[in-house]
Amino acid sequence: MKHSLLFFFIILITANRLHAQDSSLLNMISDSMQANETPMPVKGTFKGLYIVNMKTVESSAKGALNFLIMHRFGRLNDGAYNFFGLDNATIRLGLDYGITDRLSIGIGRSSLEKTFDAYFKYRLLWQTDGSDRVPLSLSVSGGLTNYTLKFPDKTYLDARYRTTYVTQLIAARKFNSSLSLQLVPVWLHYNLVPTVNDKNDVFAIGAGGRMKITKRMSITAEYNYLLPNQVNSLDAHNALSLAWEIETGGHVFQLVFSNAQGMTEPQVISRTAGEWGDGDVYFGFNISRVFNISHKAKKSVVY
Repeated sequence: MKHSLLFFFIILITANRLHAQDSSLLNMISDSMQANETPMPVKGTFKGLYIVNMKTVESSAKGALNFLIMHRFGRLNDGAYNFFGLDNATIRLGLDYGITDRLSIGIGRSSLEKTFDAYFKYRLLWQTDGSDRVPLSLSVSGGLTNYTLKFPDKTYLDARYRTTYVTQLIAARKFNSSLSLQLVPVWLHYNLVPTVNDKNDVFAIGAGGRMKITKRMSITAEYNYLLPNQVNSLDAHNALSLAWEIETGGHVFQLVFSNAQGMTEPQVISRTAGEWGDGDVYFGFNISRVFNISHKAKKSVVY
């Protein structure tokens, strides 16, 4: 009888310990599953601030200054005398600074029409992974451009008539580690248009994407569709741009082919005169370099 009672107590104590261990193990598994379901921001939808000429959903990280050089040679069909466009070039120099991880501001200067531009970009939504997923990233950008080119006939227009306003809603999704796509409705307001047949308010839709082909290289492409019956006095065409993108640490380098010579939204969207079918293709490049000018700045180029 004593041996039976002792055996019973041993079994009871052992079962209790096993139950406690099982409960602890189940709790650890449950905590791990909950941690994996915590929404995590999806980063690196695009590696730079521009697909080619189109702004991406990305912003400079807080305290980071992004220096951008955008360079376009002349048309490839300019012939051998102009070295297939290499004798002629336009350039844009730009700076983009991250005030916060959501808000950035930028300025630029283009040699084409001696244009100045300024803008802000604010991240409204981050795409996330986890149980409560946000399916896409969303940013809004607003800005203006002002051209300062002097006219040959000495015609003078003050800054008000030389200014165009730009508003964009940028929606993007990273589908996997290789593919990201973006859709951008655009509204342009011109304070002055060439004729009464041209609209002061111009609407367009841009689409672009990035396909990663190796760890450091990608192909990017964008297309800007200008809605009809808005720019009637100019022979404007939709802009199609392609780039071979190479990431080298803090640099993002792109070899560009585009029928748009301009590098600001008004020039690209409603002032593109070239056509791919006629050989009006401009070769060029984009180079961006990030500088962490704040000791609290993150090491990432974009966020």
